[in-house]
Amino acid sequence: MDAIILAAGYATRLYPLTENMPKPLLSVAGKPIIAHIIRKLEQIASIGKIYIVTNSKFEQHFKKWLQGFGSEKPIEIVNDGTKSNEDRLGALGDVYYTINSKDIKDDIIIVAGDNLFELSLADVFNFFRKRKSNVIVLHDVKDFELARHYGIVEIDGSVVVNFEEKPLSPKSTLASTGIYIFPKKTIQLISKYIAQGNNPDKTGSFIEWLHKRDIVHSYVTDKKWYDIGSIEQLKKADRHYRE
Repeated sequence: MDAIILAAGYATRLYPLTENMPKPLLSVAGKPIIAHIIRKLEQIASIGKIYIVTNSKFEQHFKKWLQGFGSEKPIEIVNDGTKSNEDRLGALGDVYYTINSKDIKDDIIIVAGDNLFELSLADVFNFFRKRKSNVIVLHDVKDFELARHYGIVEIDGSVVVNFEEKPLSPKSTLASTGIYIFPKKTIQLISKYIAQGNNPDKTGSFIEWLHKRDIVHSYVTDKKWYDIGSIEQLKKADRHYRE
């Protein structure tokens, strides 16, 4: 299994903090967000390599950080070639780019680089290993108003039956956490999705397409989860992790 951390966004909503600093390198409790994520990924013994996909603007920031970071897993920085928010490839576009440029043929775990979470990725991997099918990790935000800000999933048992990005009238409060595991057979479906001209901006849009063609299981966690989309969320996460 290989891991892809999505870190090629420009995080314009967090300006001025992220004007000259990529969001995954912002500090939470004294260390970058991405360092917290990598420690979680290290819980999965089967991971062979971790790819951090970023852009031309921030590639050197990640390379400089990596020089002083020690990991149990080999890490490679991948530059998607974009230079601004206007020419970004999008989350799934970056997954597709990394798969092709690094010739990935194994199962993959994908984690959004602005995620902080307390669940065990080893538990998620074991869930995936038993089912050998696509897995999306969900968190119940327990508030329909709040649910309007996330990718919202409906499930039947553990199987995804509907996905809607930022719905005006959410049908559930189960939010995508930006953590996915795909078996290697799904790589062909990612290529098909892109080739058909579908939206590459959100990985959730792919899940919306995928669940109609293949089984997608959900792993629901009640552990603490932060989607760092605002300065307020960043401060909340920092307070929590310091405690």
